[in-house]
Amino acid sequence: MTPLVPGIVAWLLAVPAATLLGYFALETLVGLPKSRQRPLPAWAGRLCVLVPAHDEAAGIAQTLAALEAVSAPGTEILVVADNCRDDTAAIARAAGAEVVERHDSSRRGKGYALACGRDHLAGRPGGPPDVVVVLDADCRLLPASLERLGATALAEEVPVQAVNLILADLSAPPMVQISSFAMVVKNLYRSRGMQRLGGAALLTGTGMAFPWKHIAAADLATGALAEDLALGIELTRKGHVPQLVPEAGVRSPAAAMKDALAQRRRWEHGFLDSVRAQALPLVLGGMRRRSLAEVLLGLHLLVPPLAMLVLISALFLLPAVLATLLGDTRGPLILMTIALALAALAITLAWVGEGRRYLRLSAVARAPLYILWKLPIYVGFLRNSRAEWQRTPRPADNGRSLEEGDVSQDGP
Repeated sequence: MTPLVPGIVAWLLAVPAATLLGYFALETLVGLPKSRQRPLPAWAGRLCVLVPAHDEAAGIAQTLAALEAVSAPGTEILVVADNCRDDTAAIARAAGAEVVERHDSSRRGKGYALACGRDHLAGRPGGPPDVVVVLDADCRLLPASLERLGATALAEEVPVQAVNLILADLSAPPMVQISSFAMVVKNLYRSRGMQRLGGAALLTGTGMAFPWKHIAAADLATGALAEDLALGIELTRKGHVPQLVPEAGVRSPAAAMKDALAQRRRWEHGFLDSVRAQALPLVLGGMRRRSLAEVLLGLHLLVPPLAMLVLISALFLLPAVLATLLGDTRGPLILMTIALALAALAITLAWVGEGRRYLRLSAVARAPLYILWKLPIYVGFLRNSRAEWQRTPRPADNGRSLEEGDVSQDGP
């Protein structure tokens, strides 16, 4: 190998890695400042909360009671009991919710449940609601979030998303704390940053609201693992760019460690599938149509999840170091060092901002173990080991209640 070869390889790896790190840092840094607090908007429309539920008998009553506590009078609640083998439907009816039951074991997944609920609402004698809010059966909306979501979706005529985070718990195992912090970076800072740059906010599957005309025309009945991401891409391409409502929040409990890897495997395989199929077409199509929102969403998708980004950056840094030691070129190492420093600055400021409430400084030392813990997810994806949809176990399954954590004050 001639001395020139390590330098060429180093540049070929350093440029894309530094670009991803730089865009990650840009999104995060732009999203750091808090949004100006807006007054609670007046709400004068018909709103329905659509709750897809699969085997949620242990916790559905608590979820509906919590939802009633934060709902304005006249709010409708529709539970889709999807392929349930338990008493979810009966318990939801007893709690006062409207319930539609769906039984189709060959078409499994949240997208099919949402389509069933949407079609049921479309066929009611009283007509469909003005706005539909989707809430997962293990989630809690923060006070006043429903009114904010409904009023913003109706006034702006766009899909909107509440800030979706894991319930803060500094007593949780370090791996759970790191995962919760990564969700803060992605669903709060990066989503807010992408919107401020002129792009779309991420739809995250729960705490999202749609004007009826948008959800009525959406392609919901799919088996996509990341159905929320697919829906956000579809709506952005149609020009209905989702917006983040930072004053609204939705919280869910962290999965137990024994269930978390399977949960992450499904989420991240779905994300990576979307990247493989959609990221570059979004960037190129957005450039052709002069759609900044599409271009930025495509760039966002090209940035891998935080743990994977760190792992790739570490691997791509090695050729840059080798090229420097061989005296070939220092350029790739300088470029990577600058990009890594910007990304580290963004992560540090994110932790100083909201992250401290989710991640103890003492748990940061476990970050390398967290990356190793997630390594099987990425190896499985590269081996085309496709994850399938499955229900994530809930705290209520083990006799615990989400209300053991306080969601009333838990929000950015």
